[in-house]
Amino acid sequence: MSPLLGVARALEENEALDGPADLARPWAQRLTAGPLRRAALQGVWLGHALHPVMSDLPIGFWTSATTLDVLQGEKSAKAADALVALGIATAVPTALSGWADWGSAPKKTQRVGVVHAAANATALTLYTASLVQRRRGKRTSGVLLGLVAGGALGVGGFLGGHMAVASA
Repeated sequence: MSPLLGVARALEENEALDGPADLARPWAQRLTAGPLRRAALQGVWLGHALHPVMSDLPIGFWTSATTLDVLQGEKSAKAADALVALGIATAVPTALSGWADWGSAPKKTQRVGVVHAAANATALTLYTASLVQRRRGKRTSGVLLGLVAGGALGVGGFLGGHMAVASA
């Protein structure tokens, strides 16, 4: 077993994550209280879970921004900044669709989901700080914050993939 898979499986069995999951569960239940809202957020209309489709948007925008920052620097500053902003804008609906799925997931998946959500919230916070710095003209610190945010996003993405595939 790979070390990363071992970490994900350890999270599944970590009962200490039940407390945060118990606190979050009522919010997820309120989010999906109406059958139409639940169907919309879970992708019933699509015939496929909506969250994996939605997650490509912020991940793609932010990864593209990083690529421009690293390969093009100042030449692509406006485009990179716009991509960071688009990632931020698409992260919220992506998170809502994820919470809609999480609320009805098995306990072991909810445990991993709590850490997945925390990693993604960290990434969103750091990307938001990155955009603020960029707009203040502090490009270097904005780019560095984006790089750190990308690490948190990678953790969140790995755990999201684990929840979708390995623990299904």
